[in-house]
Amino acid sequence: MPKDKARFLFVDLLRGWALLVMIEVHVFNVLMQPVLKNTQWFKVLNFANGLVAPSFLFISGFAFEISTRGKTDELRKFNYALWKKLGRIFLIILAGYSLHLPILSLRRLMHFYSRETIISFYNVDVLQCIAIGLLFVLILRLVIRSEKVYNIIIILALLTSVVLSPLVWQTDFTAFLNVPLANYFNIMNGSFFPLFPWVGFLFAGTVCCKYYLEAREKNKEEKFVQQLIITGTVLALLGHIFLTPALNIFTCDHKANPVFFLQRLGYIFFLLGVCWYYIEKRKTKSSFVLDVGRESLIVYWLHLQFLYRRFYHETSFASIYGDKFDIWGCIIATVVLAVIMIIIAKLWGEFKKKHRPIASDISIGIVSLTVIIFLIGF
Repeated sequence: MPKDKARFLFVDLLRGWALLVMIEVHVFNVLMQPVLKNTQWFKVLNFANGLVAPSFLFISGFAFEISTRGKTDELRKFNYALWKKLGRIFLIILAGYSLHLPILSLRRLMHFYSRETIISFYNVDVLQCIAIGLLFVLILRLVIRSEKVYNIIIILALLTSVVLSPLVWQTDFTAFLNVPLANYFNIMNGSFFPLFPWVGFLFAGTVCCKYYLEAREKNKEEKFVQQLIITGTVLALLGHIFLTPALNIFTCDHKANPVFFLQRLGYIFFLLGVCWYYIEKRKTKSSFVLDVGRESLIVYWLHLQFLYRRFYHETSFASIYGDKFDIWGCIIATVVLAVIMIIIAKLWGEFKKKHRPIASDISIGIVSLTVIIFLIGF
């Protein structure tokens, strides 16, 4: 493996761990008996689980900046490289909406499901948030030629998404936008991860990557990582202090609170630094966590299909076993599902290395077939 590429493995490591913990999050939230969710240990676990989505968003921005930096001239030629990135973004947003489909048939969805079910289809989740954020960054890369101006706009976008969140979350956007678009701004209509403030984590990843790459070019990579860990620790501690009732100056939902954002960002900085040191000191080049991190989209989408997708008699694993498992049942289910995802990620990753054109054709074929089935399905 080329040295330069190996030095970015810490990005895949953090993304891989975020996805594996995400599997635990969904299994525990869906299958665990409600009475166990009132325990103190679950509150601690729930806080840790709350770091997964911000980490996933942050790493998406970080990795995208790595993949586009220095390639703007090539992208502006509107050649294969650009269409490949646009295709990837389209696939992400398509995968995001597909997760909210109760049935793979447009006709049945429109005629046999309630209005609430239709509206839930428009909910914005992590994947849609990532796709829109990446599209925004890509457009900036194409339009803005000055690296300085590009960086300023990204930072302004980051600040805007965080600072305006309390106001945005109190505004009913359905008064002047339809539900699909309104859902991108706040949670009033059921969205889980609207752009405000969640896309800010993606922009933060982009900004962080910029400074990391600059430090790397100056052979000051380790010093940057040390500063990142210190900054993250300080932000996390200050977040815990200023989110206490006595010091919290915001009356909005806690997830729209700018202090909430900074606290989570602090933990991400710390975790990213730890992953860098792990890769650097252990000289790790391959592991099951890295396999999962490299195949993040398929792991994210597929593990949710295992849990929620309705198959036989329109029942799903979640509908049959939801709220029924004790702690050991949830742990076993998490391990089993995680192992399945690891095996799939490993096999698919190996197949792509050996047969990349064929793997690309298979991906396009599966997506196209799924869309056709949805449009004409009975």
